[in-house]
Amino acid sequence: MGAPMSELRTCREAWEHMTEISMDAPVRNFTQELDMTNYVVETDLFPAEVLDAYSAWNLERDLSDDQKQHFNAERGGGQGDYRDAMSTKIANVVDCLNSFPQSKRAVITISNTPDARHENDDTAKCMREIHFSLEEGRLNATVFFRAQAASIFPKNIHFIGSLMDDIAAKLDAKPAVGSLFYLTSILVGDRS
Repeated sequence: MGAPMSELRTCREAWEHMTEISMDAPVRNFTQELDMTNYVVETDLFPAEVLDAYSAWNLERDLSDDQKQHFNAERGGGQGDYRDAMSTKIANVVDCLNSFPQSKRAVITISNTPDARHENDDTAKCMREIHFSLEEGRLNATVFFRAQAASIFPKNIHFIGSLMDDIAAKLDAKPAVGSLFYLTSILVGDRS
């Protein structure tokens, strides 16, 4: 049994809350518990087809030319490029949880590029690590972001939900997707 849960929010409620509280000033060490059964948060910046394209890209799936046209700096640029060896990382998590369902090692780490510099946003990835666990027939996760712009949250949460769906479908136990404990060291309203 895990630690007592904070208020469980839908992903849309979480985004609305994040947007409201980060409007005037950054928020340090922001956490929330999310219900990941519906992780689609459509906005003007992120309609469904854009969310699908970014998630497919980060899951290392092939994209159509139409999907590739959705990519731009306003939607997060290189900071949200989590593809590096993603299929290998997913396979490792699946093997780990199939072999050792109670493991504490079912982790996907997102690395900075080897030449990461503080002057270059694209080399300093926002999502740092996501830890998966099986509990009571559910695949749950904990994610850590070094920074999160509320305006970009819909893209990130869609990717995490897509990742959880992908992993759950590949597990022998076929768990339902459960909750996500979300932590960012700094929450801001937008990327400016």
